[in-house]
This record gives sequence, structure tokens and C-alpha cells, in this order.
Amino acid sequence: MDKAMLTRRQAIVLAGGAIMLPVRPGRAAPSLAPVPLVMAHRGASALRPEHTLASYARAIADGADYIEPDLVPTSDGVLVARHESNIAGTSDVASHPEFASRKRTVVIDGVSETGWFTTDFTLKELKTLRARERLPMVRAHNTRYDGHFDIPTFEEVIDFVAAEAAARGRVIGLIPEIKNSTYFHKLGHTPEETFLQVIGAHEYTRYCPLEVQSFETTNLKTLSGKVKAINPQARLMFLMGERTQRVPDLAAAGQGTTFGDLMTPEGLRNVRQYADVIGPSNVDIIPRDASGAWLAPSSLIEDAHRAGLLVHSYTFRPENCFLPLQLRNALGDNARNPDGAIAEIRRYLDLGLDGFFTDDPALGRQAVRM
Repeated sequence: MDKAMLTRRQAIVLAGGAIMLPVRPGRAAPSLAPVPLVMAHRGASALRPEHTLASYARAIADGADYIEPDLVPTSDGVLVARHESNIAGTSDVASHPEFASRKRTVVIDGVSETGWFTTDFTLKELKTLRARERLPMVRAHNTRYDGHFDIPTFEEVIDFVAAEAAARGRVIGLIPEIKNSTYFHKLGHTPEETFLQVIGAHEYTRYCPLEVQSFETTNLKTLSGKVKAINPQARLMFLMGERTQRVPDLAAAGQGTTFGDLMTPEGLRNVRQYADVIGPSNVDIIPRDASGAWLAPSSLIEDAHRAGLLVHSYTFRPENCFLPLQLRNALGDNARNPDGAIAEIRRYLDLGLDGFFTDDPALGRQAVRM
């Protein structure tokens, strides 16, 4: 894509996602409300195995504004796209006898996990593995793609998105998440430094819409100015876990701060010092009872807006088992329910949500257009 052409013909107002078109001299500028942004959660992961180029391709074809590569390092320090370092559930590593001895148990952010971990493999070794569907019982249709795709590096994802943007003539954003930073630092990795080197080395990531995510505060504070020096329109998102969960980097430093503490008006004002956006779960905006039924909405979106923060929540999924009780149909827990999924998104948009992660960007796009 011609960057100069993009500057002349499309000014993307990232604060709300509205697209402002050029105005002829003597005419008033159009008044456009911000358009909520559609973020492809690990790609179109409801339709293709997550974090594969196929999943990203489907998401782009279905109209996603951003695609999300979660980033974890290999043993030789290369950032690859996996939701977590444990690849037991998203690859065929268990069928490789040469790697059987590498199965082990580790503790990441206080949680014990057993499996195979990217930090025990070189990139060359990881490239011998093939991706698999994470939720085969829910998304059996995706298992037909098991073994078709490899594990992409962050650089491969950038090149792929840049190629898609050039082919389609539209800008496509990237919303990478730097995973488990404190844990990886203990292993001797520096994922933030690698991330900065990668985005600085690629023309596309120096100007495309870019939003960097983390569940930790320390790396966001470190990254903010450095990321924006490479890409001035970039934003930083503080992801929020469960309200009672301690923030990982602060817990490692002996602090008891929970995500719930940072969801208060005062906490949100503090977050605004190092982030532009918060990424809470959907249930922190509209809680659910034990049966999965919606309760009354919280004031989180309104409080965040008062603090000067945008709100991009996670994750909208199209299957009945993930929907609030009020929107499920009678086709079974694992059945796709597009009407229910669109209705769920619409409820959140009515509360003022600025953007959202979805496993099915086509449904997200439909909801935004309604």
C-alpha cells in the first residue's frame, strides 16, 4: 500500500475508529460518530485453528479492523504467535516421539501447567510441528484443518498482513499481546526488546494501526514511549484479568494489587498514566450469575471513559455455550448461534463499547453495521 496515498485519502481516527474522508475546500467536514473496532481474536478462531495464517486470512476477508497475534519466545528468542508458551493443545507436539522427553510441568504466573513449552524449542524445531484446533469438542469443523498449517513467527504475521493490506487496498491493524513478561524475563528472555526490534525493522508496523497489549503494568510503562517513537499512532492496552486476580508483575514484586483495584475510578486514572485503552473481559462489563444469565451492567465503560481510556473488551464467541443464558437457543451447547452472538455484541455497543475481540469477525462486522 502506498503510505502517502493512505495519508492523503484515509485518515484513520484511532481514538474511536471512525474513518474521516477528505473534504473539498469550502465544504463543512462530515460529522461521523466513532465506529467500534472489530478485533480478530487469534484470527477468525471460530472458523480456523487459532494463530495460523489461515485464521488471520479468514479474519481479514471477513472485515476485521485488527488481527491479534499473541507473542511468546522460542528458546533462541524468536517471537512466535501462540496464545501461551504451552503448545500441548494447539500443536501436534505430542505425536513427535523425538520431543517426548521435553514434556514437563512449570509454574507461570502462579499457575501450574503440564505440557510442552515454546521456550524449550528452537524456531527450527517448532517449524517441524503443525497447528491443531484448541477446542475440538466445540469446534469440530475446525479439526479438518489439523496439520495444515505451521506456527508463524511475528515477522511472518507482519509480512502477511502487509501483503493482505496491499492486495485489498485497505489498512489492517495489528493488536499484538506480549505474554507473561515477568515469567519470560526470569528465563532470560527480553520479549519487549525483541518486539521493538521487529516493529522497527518493518515498514508496515511503523505506520499501520498498532495496539500493544499486556496483562502487566511494568512492560507497558517501559514500552509506551518507545513504541510510539516507532509508530506515532500506536496505542497501549492494559488487559484486565478477573477482579480478584493479582496483577502478575506487581504480585512478583510483592504487591497485592488486583485487577479489580485497577477497575475503580481511581485505579483507572492510574492506568491512564501508562495506557490508552483497557481490555476487560465481557463479564466485567455485564456480570453473569451462576446459571450464565446476564445481571445488571457495571459502570466500567463509563468510568474508563471519564478517566480518558478507551474500552476494548474480550471475547465474543458465536457458540451457545459462550453466550449469556438469555441469548442461547435450543440447538445445543456447541451449536453456532449467529443471531445470539450479534445480539450480545449489540448490547455492549449500546453501553458505549469502543471495540471488541471476537472469534468470528464476520458476525462482529454485522453487529457494527446494524
